[in-house]
Formats: sequence, structure tokens, C-alpha cells
Amino acid sequence: MLYLTRKIGESVIINDNIEVTVIDIRGKSIKLGFTFPTDATVLRREIFERIQAENRAAAAGGETLAQAMKNRGQPGRGPFKGDSKPSD
Repeated sequence: MLYLTRKIGESVIINDNIEVTVIDIRGKSIKLGFTFPTDATVLRREIFERIQAENRAAAAGGETLAQAMKNRGQPGRGPFKGDSKPSD
């Protein structure tokens, strides 16, 4: 991790196109200003982590659904109680 000391009004440049400027400092709180390309995505860490967790849950649910669909029609392997291969 990189640690920098900046004063109000000072900036850092990231990848030639993202600028982070210290706007204000009050006690333990720092207000930052960001200038970045319109195609960049910026999220607070807690939101990013929530999205990642939801994506993992959705992917796991999709795998469960895919397995249930694969097992459908196999005697005794259907996803629902009583599922079995139709009799002739």
C-alpha cells in the first residue's frame, strides 16, 4: 500500500487520467475530490463488496439451477419431491 501526505488543494494523479484532490480536512474526516474518465467505475468499498457477494450468490444459485435442470427427468434425481421419470 502506498501512503502519501497531501495538504488541502494538493492532488495525486493515477494512470495519467484519474486525479484525487484533498478538498477539506475536519478532525478525522477527509473530503476528497475525484476527476476521472466517464467510463470509469467508482464505488465505495462497502458497496463494491456487497455487489461482489451478491454476484457470487447469484452464480452459485445459477449452478444449483443448472444442476437441478440437468437432473430433471432422471428417476429419483429430480429437484422436487416426487419427481421421477414419467411412466409409459
